Amino acid sequence: MAKKFGSLFKRGNQPEESDYMELDLASIESTGEGGPASMYIKIATINEIRDTPRIKDEVYNGNIVIVDIGRLKMDKITYERVLKDLSDVAQDVNGDICGLGDQKYVILTPMSVKVSREKIGG
Repeated sequence: MAKKFGSLFKRGNQPEESDYMELDLASIESTGEGGPASMYIKIATINEIRDTPRIKDEVYNGNIVIVDIGRLKMDKITYERVLKDLSDVAQDVNGDICGLGDQKYVILTPMSVKVSREKIGG
């Protein structure tokens, strides 16, 4: 085993196919057994202002929503209006809203869930 790790970190050595392991993600994913969860993380995309009510409903229902707002950046007025709506929802439920990376994504959380602004690692 030490030889494999050593070969991965030496300069100029190309890893061989035997150095990699296939991951079966289906075996890792939850099968849904054990009943419903009390909170879900939902993924959403907003293309226009009329897409916001469903996202707001999810937060009011106690779910965390990761929203792709990248397409809104072309229309500054709609972008600002959507972010205001989402910020109002976060404030209304005593949750949180936080942009990710280059502000292409926003995380919207329900009551008592806050997003740490502190990064883990480098």
